[in-house]
Amino acid sequence: MNKTLQISLLLSLVLLASLAYAHGMSEAEKQSIIQGGNLQFLKIGATHMLTGYDHLVFIFGLVFFLTSFMSVVKYITAFTIGHSTTLVIATLMGVTVNYFLVDAVIALSVCYIGYKNLGGFKKIFDKELNLVWAVFIFGLIHGLGLSIQLQQLPLGDEGIVWRILSFNLGIELGQIAALCVMATLLLKWRRAPSFSQISKVSNNALIYAGAFLFLFQMHGYSHTLDPNKFPFPEDSHFHAHEKMDAQAPIPGSEYLKAPIAAPSNPLDF
Repeated sequence: MNKTLQISLLLSLVLLASLAYAHGMSEAEKQSIIQGGNLQFLKIGATHMLTGYDHLVFIFGLVFFLTSFMSVVKYITAFTIGHSTTLVIATLMGVTVNYFLVDAVIALSVCYIGYKNLGGFKKIFDKELNLVWAVFIFGLIHGLGLSIQLQQLPLGDEGIVWRILSFNLGIELGQIAALCVMATLLLKWRRAPSFSQISKVSNNALIYAGAFLFLFQMHGYSHTLDPNKFPFPEDSHFHAHEKMDAQAPIPGSEYLKAPIAAPSNPLDF
């Protein structure tokens, strides 16, 4: 195994550990958003984006090779329109999809952007695919994931639109803050003589992390008994197996529970 592949696998495992808990919302956050006003929703939205590693990794891959300001604006706008649309509409309409399936598709979006950056689609189709539409569609999926998280909170009926919009504005502010950091890092990396190797390692890591996360989410989906409940991350993989073991019958227990008939004659023994 060459050095580049080893580094890619290491980075992907680090990313996977972070991505697995990307959408977690603590009880403290839930209480603060319930008790707070629109500004609190804005704050939670920004915090959620800055800790939503799957969204951030996708954006990082998206802007990896973009060198002009207008190119960044074009693709980020497509992504923003996509996730804002489903975040608002799905939350207002109460649309929910199994949490694990949504995150599995988000994982595939990470694989997509890494593979695209390595020129994989150009080799297959002999031309670049329309990235703007792809980013918009993935934005819709990312927005659905955000909506599912927001719907875990009792938003109420009065003022719900302003709460959703405030949360969405916080998401955008967090995204802008993350973009500034990413742009600064990428600007320095592009000046490095080893940028070609860095780009291969980074985008290979995106593919591996997305693939591992996809398998992780599908495994979680297989343990989800009720599609309308989203136990992750409160119910971890360990807890899921623990519950399954607790419900499983002990081998031979049927013999222990069965009543033992008294012999009618001592010789029957």
